[in-house]
Amino acid sequence: MTSDHALNGRQRALLDRVARDGFATIEDLAAQFQVTPQTVRRDVNWLSDRNLLRRYHGGASALTSAENTAYTARQQMYLEEKRRIAKRVASEIPNQATLFINLGTTTEEVARALRQHTGLRVITNNLNVAHIFADETDAELLVASGKVRARRNKGVVGEQAVDFIRMFKVDYGIIGISSIEEDGTLRDFDTAEVCVAQAIVEQSRTVFLVADHSKFGRSALVKLGHLSQIDVLFTDAPPPEWMTETLAAANVAVRVAD
Repeated sequence: MTSDHALNGRQRALLDRVARDGFATIEDLAAQFQVTPQTVRRDVNWLSDRNLLRRYHGGASALTSAENTAYTARQQMYLEEKRRIAKRVASEIPNQATLFINLGTTTEEVARALRQHTGLRVITNNLNVAHIFADETDAELLVASGKVRARRNKGVVGEQAVDFIRMFKVDYGIIGISSIEEDGTLRDFDTAEVCVAQAIVEQSRTVFLVADHSKFGRSALVKLGHLSQIDVLFTDAPPPEWMTETLAAANVAVRVAD
């Protein structure tokens, strides 16, 4: 069985299947992956224990639009894909740039990818991002004030955080997202976090959205905005064909990380 620190390829594909269809039976999954039903049940139990899907008798379902995956689990999901995205983002950020970086596991990987840059001025409401820059870079770091969600994602949220963000106008705003709907609507799971992200979009001259392939078509509760507010979308695989017209209409550039 796989370790607590990473999903194996079959488990990632299983999550993709359940996210796509909403529900899948044990028998269908066993046939798809050419393994025994017992193997699929072990995978489903392991993923359910980590709040990555819901376990049911005879099958598994995706989380609802009001639920997000546990943060520690999200930090390991699609990790290599996130690192590829982050490397591509970092290649388009010049030294001496001013940045917003918000909450999210992909944005944290972007912060790591930017550690070799010099002269950055970074404004963030993500204490994980602050820790990355404070330890290993010469970046000038500003951290938003507000309510700290220490037991969740170490995010800083609330009216104070929004007001703090609105004091600045930066070169690049780097934001993550939980859901990109077919019509281009961007959604996340938490109103307080969304409010800060909306302020970042408003106060950035160029907005970079970082989202791995699992975010396309996923359900989430709270509207953040629309793809038309984004300048560049960075992802790890070509977007689904059903997104082609929406992306073109939104006039958003797409960068697929190698």
